[in-house]
Amino acid sequence: MNKNNYCVIMAGGIGSRFWPMSTQKLPKQFHDILGTGRTMIQQTFDRISQLIPTENIYVITNQEYVGLSQQQLPEIPVENIVGEPAMKNTSACNLYMAKKIENVNPNANIIVMPADHLILKEKAFLEKVELAFEITSNNDYLVTLGITPSRPDTGYGYIQFIQENNEDYSKVKTFTEKPDLDIAKSFIESGDFLWNAGIFIWSTKSILAAFKKYLPEMTNQFNNCEFNCAAEKECIDQIYPTVSKISIDNGILEKANNVYVIPANLGWSDLGTWSSVYANANKNDDNNAISSKNVLTYNSNGNVIRIKNQNKAAVIDGLKNYIIVDTEKALLICPRDNDQLIKDYVLDLKNLKKGERFI
Repeated sequence: MNKNNYCVIMAGGIGSRFWPMSTQKLPKQFHDILGTGRTMIQQTFDRISQLIPTENIYVITNQEYVGLSQQQLPEIPVENIVGEPAMKNTSACNLYMAKKIENVNPNANIIVMPADHLILKEKAFLEKVELAFEITSNNDYLVTLGITPSRPDTGYGYIQFIQENNEDYSKVKTFTEKPDLDIAKSFIESGDFLWNAGIFIWSTKSILAAFKKYLPEMTNQFNNCEFNCAAEKECIDQIYPTVSKISIDNGILEKANNVYVIPANLGWSDLGTWSSVYANANKNDDNNAISSKNVLTYNSNGNVIRIKNQNKAAVIDGLKNYIIVDTEKALLICPRDNDQLIKDYVLDLKNLKKGERFI
């Protein structure tokens, strides 16, 4: 294993579209969503630890989830699990971790990846990551993995690339946030768009130079701190309230002219909705995805069913293409087609008197 290669696992999200299983106290990355025996963050660690030494793997999460991360990933050194004092989108956490890793190894190359993605083709993934590390070791490039799209999906961002003879990687032309269906269809038909998986590879030198150029104020804020020492936490707690809330895509990648993409067919899903869980879960003869005991279904198909209490019986009759999730505090029953509305349900619950206790 190359000692200059590092990984940052981003695990700070709440995953409100996975309510009621995913809650503020226990977000989706800490759940075994597909019933594999390992949680999402554990699967992410298992995957990347085949390539990167454990002592070079970091987790950046909300301060509230530091203990949970340590509990689920005891292999990672305690000091490598870092808590943000506030959620400031992905620019701040990327700069924070790049500064920490640069302090340890100025020659580091870093892969940054979300904690809650499904990757079925692990061998292909590891090969693409090795290629990316080779590219960033020898060039001042910011590299991302772009997923070969299988359908015009409106739930993903898209990366347009400049088609060249080089089949391994291409220069990025544009980033597009989640488009409407007609635009997504035109992207697929053009053949020069990939899904944005939010997986990035760069050297500390390249990403810090990009921050200095495109987000100079944020760079100056973090330059005031010392890293990997007792003074770090106090300084981070002091600067975070004033740090801009901006994504790495908007803050850096859409502006930089040295961004490249590696097309990849990884069997990837961001598992962002219950419908994506349904698509990737095992199903019975009636096409129901059930990972709970004591569930009987009649005249029902196309459902995703999760009953947390394994001692509770559930009988479901006449439901087709529904999400049924029953936890200790809440019950969700809604059409799979409405899974994008679950965030709105959660917001409405927050507005209820004492509704916070259910989320």
